[in-house]
Amino acid sequence: MDQVNAFLERKNVKISLKRYGIDALGAMAQGLFASLLIGTIMNTLGTQLGISLLVKIGGFATSATGAAMAISIGYALQAPQLVLFSLTAVGIAANTLGGAGGPLAVLVVAIIASEAGKIVSKETKVDIIVTPFVTIFVGVGLAMLWAPAIGNAASSVGNAIMWATELAPFTMGIIVSVIVGIALTLPISSAAICAALNLTGLAGGAALAGCCAQMIGFAVMSYKENGVGGLFAQGIGTSMLQMGNIVKNPKIWLAPIITSAITGPIATCIFKLKMNGAAVSSGMGTCGLVGQIGVYTGWVKDIASGKMSGITAFDWIGLIMISFVLPAIITYLFGQLFRKLGWIKKDDLKLDL
Repeated sequence: MDQVNAFLERKNVKISLKRYGIDALGAMAQGLFASLLIGTIMNTLGTQLGISLLVKIGGFATSATGAAMAISIGYALQAPQLVLFSLTAVGIAANTLGGAGGPLAVLVVAIIASEAGKIVSKETKVDIIVTPFVTIFVGVGLAMLWAPAIGNAASSVGNAIMWATELAPFTMGIIVSVIVGIALTLPISSAAICAALNLTGLAGGAALAGCCAQMIGFAVMSYKENGVGGLFAQGIGTSMLQMGNIVKNPKIWLAPIITSAITGPIATCIFKLKMNGAAVSSGMGTCGLVGQIGVYTGWVKDIASGKMSGITAFDWIGLIMISFVLPAIITYLFGQLFRKLGWIKKDDLKLDL
């Protein structure tokens, strides 16, 4: 057993929740951003502005989604070059065969293929043949065997959440908003989770509300400590920056969480806010305004398909209120209350910017 552990250590194969559940998942989200998400944005801009070149470029970017995710995962696992490049075929196969749940299929299959490739890498004199062969054979083989089932399972869970949200928008608005919002601030990827479950529709709107509550909430609540730099770093960057402070004093997390529990059902019950753009946008909040762009692309898609007659003033008001106004006001008020109660003390929200 010691020899096996020593071999795995030498091959940089470290089986851990952090490496697979945090590092690989976070990298997969970046692969999604660099392909599906940016491709969707380009496609929407091209369609709206009548620029066919943008539409074509966006189409090519979107078609690279599976490969981009798999390569990103391999990069996070520190795969050697031959393994990394071979994951292109693995990602395409897993994403294609996984259907709507493709991202989850890519995550599982790419991790195994990457580790298998690392194990044989540079172990023979014909590494140029052996490493790509093993990586692709294992990856594509597993994709053919597992991806449809993994994709169906992820899609079923996502559909169940979306169905439940349509059925009980108030209760599920709270649950989805709070859980996805918390995931966004934790060192895991809420965007990748939403993409893996293909979380769109009313549930996607609730997820967006929860993410915005965390990002805008922390940005405004900590303005006293962090100023304009902190406002932008958290408001259009990530609330994950507060994770170190949350570990020191978990009470600072209460205000954004409570806010997400309030804005979630407002999004689902009052504004009927739906995320019908790319599912990954549901877990992005206000990061680079990707969440808001996702909602807009969904509107455009719904208009084109006849589901919407047009974008109304109420639609815009709902998006702005849920994304910016309500998270800022509600979190600020709760933050002030908690400061008076002594739950939040001086510099508890201070970031090293």
